[in-house]
Amino acid sequence: MSDIEIANSFQPKPIEEIAEKIGIERESLEHYGKFKAKIPAHLGGSPKGKLILVTAMTPTPAGEGKTTVSIGLADAMNQVGAQTTLALREPSLGPVFGIKGGATGGGYSQVIPMEEINLHFNGDFSAVEKANNLLAALIDNNLQSKNRNLDLDPRTIRWKRVMDMNDRSLRDIVIGLGGKTMGVPRETGFDITAASEIMAILCLAEDLEDLKNRFGRILVGLNRKGEPVYARDLNAQGAMATLLKEAINPNLVQTLEGTPALIHGGPFANIAQGTNTLIATKMAMTLSDFTVTEAGFGSDLGAEKFLDIKCRSGHISPSAIVMVATIRALKYHGGVELADLQKPDVLAIKRGMPNLERHLENGKVYGVPTIVAVNRFTSDTDEEVQAVIDECKSMGIEAYAADYWKEGGKGGTKLAEAVVKQAKAFSGSFTPVYDLDQSVEEKVNAVAKKIYGAGEVSFTAQAKGDMRLIERLGLSNLPICIAKTQSSLSDDPKRKGRPKGFGIEVREIEIAAGAGFIIPITGKMMRMPGLPETPASENIDIDKDGKISGLF
Repeated sequence: MSDIEIANSFQPKPIEEIAEKIGIERESLEHYGKFKAKIPAHLGGSPKGKLILVTAMTPTPAGEGKTTVSIGLADAMNQVGAQTTLALREPSLGPVFGIKGGATGGGYSQVIPMEEINLHFNGDFSAVEKANNLLAALIDNNLQSKNRNLDLDPRTIRWKRVMDMNDRSLRDIVIGLGGKTMGVPRETGFDITAASEIMAILCLAEDLEDLKNRFGRILVGLNRKGEPVYARDLNAQGAMATLLKEAINPNLVQTLEGTPALIHGGPFANIAQGTNTLIATKMAMTLSDFTVTEAGFGSDLGAEKFLDIKCRSGHISPSAIVMVATIRALKYHGGVELADLQKPDVLAIKRGMPNLERHLENGKVYGVPTIVAVNRFTSDTDEEVQAVIDECKSMGIEAYAADYWKEGGKGGTKLAEAVVKQAKAFSGSFTPVYDLDQSVEEKVNAVAKKIYGAGEVSFTAQAKGDMRLIERLGLSNLPICIAKTQSSLSDDPKRKGRPKGFGIEVREIEIAAGAGFIIPITGKMMRMPGLPETPASENIDIDKDGKISGLF
């Protein structure tokens, strides 16, 4: 059966029963139907449980199933007697209708209701989008206004509008055309909602008051004297926070096996920080003994940002890292073409192992014990899976097959037991890749060289000018959130395997003062993706009875 058929074959438990598993009273739930609910953000307290981070090696274009592994691992940990809650990101409609599909797992390792989570969910993305675009409208209105004009220099405004869809034609646009009453003409564009600073702020805010204060700190641009203009100068923060009054509350759903899942926030990891909200993660750590969460793409992207931004901000740390590897990704980095990845090839797997080895070395840089989960696909042979396990063993790393897609939680109880054992044994904290008092240039060099394996890092004239502005505004002590391709350890998506000594070029640096980080953009990264030649949307349909098909 397809993922959607499997999901629909299960009868979800009433959401009240799921809430009771983690000690949430029925009166605290804000129902969104029978099987979804929002939980008040204030229920999160002092985290007491152990945190498990799921990351991965460099993926193939279709992804390697971190969400599937995260869900299956949480189910398996509950099966072996470790009380566990999931904390995951919300799906963006861009990938749903693009190439990767949804973000609810797959096979018998899914969160449900699958269609509702993948399509709009409880309205959080819409609220983020509206708050972002309200600020954009206020900025352009101020340029037009005679009563409250802040003398903004239109050439310095970097704030863009957003939408939750892949639409490359909106990356660069000109607005305000048509005459004096239509606004001030200027160049701008759209980012995807998942890459917006509003999403980043939602995912790092401690509570509603912190959310509003962060909105006020958003840097809009400079006035004609070169002085900074913030969202608070437009008195925008109150209305923006009002739009997110409900969105700040985490969403409670369940896995096919009834494991509680908090799904909240959804930034991408290649162009944003790539992890769910701090509120949801802390809440899960408060209400359960173990929390399984994931960070987008490979350990060079999501895991680094999870640790250096989210964990540092929230004063939390994972007690174990699960590194997802797949046979197809190893073959891909061993030189096999996408069309041939299903053909058995142990030698190609061994050629691709240096990529996984680089990511395992990152685990040592972070100072957190790491276990490999070999996420098994139907085309994988026993010989291939065993080859990966043996190669990891030779490096002193535990590795286990994860057959969660086919079998649900029972497909990886040995992995679950190993994770619980390592997490219980770890009492320390992660090691940051850089110090906050280092310069922006030093921070970028630290991540590029320690985590990517880069040689030299270069900065364009635009990036150097951005660094001077950051220094002048007193923001150089913020963490960095590097925008980089997910397809390679380098900034060139065509460089597979484990490239060494390569150069990284920082094209420009965006300032996310409200979120509390700065964004060096490398290579050809765009913050508005495009659709593939054959979008997933072509296979999605709905019949006269409202039954959806083709969603995955």
